[in-house]
Amino acid sequence: MSSVEFQQTVRAPIMVAGVGVHSGTRARMVIHPAQPGTGIVFIRTDLDEGDGVIVARGDCVSDVKLGTTLANEDGVSLAVVEHLLAACSGMGLDNARIEIDGPEVPIMDGSAAVFCNLIGQVGLRQQAAPRRRIRILERVEIIDGAKRASLSPSQGNGLTLRAKIDFESRAIGVQEIALRLKPGQFARDIAFARTFGFARDVDYLKSMGLARGGSLDNAVVIDGDEIVNPEGLRAEDEFVRHKVLDAIGDLFLAGGQIAGLYEAVQPGHALNNALVRKLLETPSAWCWESDDISQSVASAVSAQA
Repeated sequence: MSSVEFQQTVRAPIMVAGVGVHSGTRARMVIHPAQPGTGIVFIRTDLDEGDGVIVARGDCVSDVKLGTTLANEDGVSLAVVEHLLAACSGMGLDNARIEIDGPEVPIMDGSAAVFCNLIGQVGLRQQAAPRRRIRILERVEIIDGAKRASLSPSQGNGLTLRAKIDFESRAIGVQEIALRLKPGQFARDIAFARTFGFARDVDYLKSMGLARGGSLDNAVVIDGDEIVNPEGLRAEDEFVRHKVLDAIGDLFLAGGQIAGLYEAVQPGHALNNALVRKLLETPSAWCWESDDISQSVASAVSAQA
């Protein structure tokens, strides 16, 4: 029998609250169910004037400095959306209306684990519409010095990722990862990986108005060749796993799940967003694809005959 992937939304509202890693501002966020075809839409509820609706889409990215920031035409923005979007993508959540009363998505523990756990506890509801995938037809690539990222055609309906990072600090060094995402794998193998930074940069970041909410509770901090966090790492390759986590969230801004191969060296938000924009601007490189419900129904009837 043919297998059809249907769109999904949350079964019930999910409430979460926490501090923003850069703004230091506490925000309350509620993830609401949404109709098929909605995608992920944010609503800033703390604003009295202007349009507070912000669509999670690659061309709405306004800043990629130490996180992905979205903004609408009125200049209303929302920062550090990538971990939440990675959880949505990894858990198979296609449609949601997300209300938030602050300028930045709560950082929680610096990973996507809390978001995945909450979505898993509430559960997802299958909707009466087939999931639309973005099928990669031609290779697209972004090169920025030693950094590079690409999307290429691949077999199957899922996303395959290969990433490599190389840092001078021996706490990180060279790390590589390759995986083909399967149901449940993101929550198990990627979601726990935390964001990271260097102790030498803290004062500078704070002088720039960043990292005001950062702490050892929501980031892995490296000082020279040592990990500052007393509990250490959650995995030896936690750093490259977090880079993959970020990439999954950034790629979801293409507008849906991607069926293709993502490869990157020294990936980051700027590189990922440039890749998404180039993909969307190259119509020959991709197409929308969804499963044929009628064929699935016919197969089911035939199997029962």
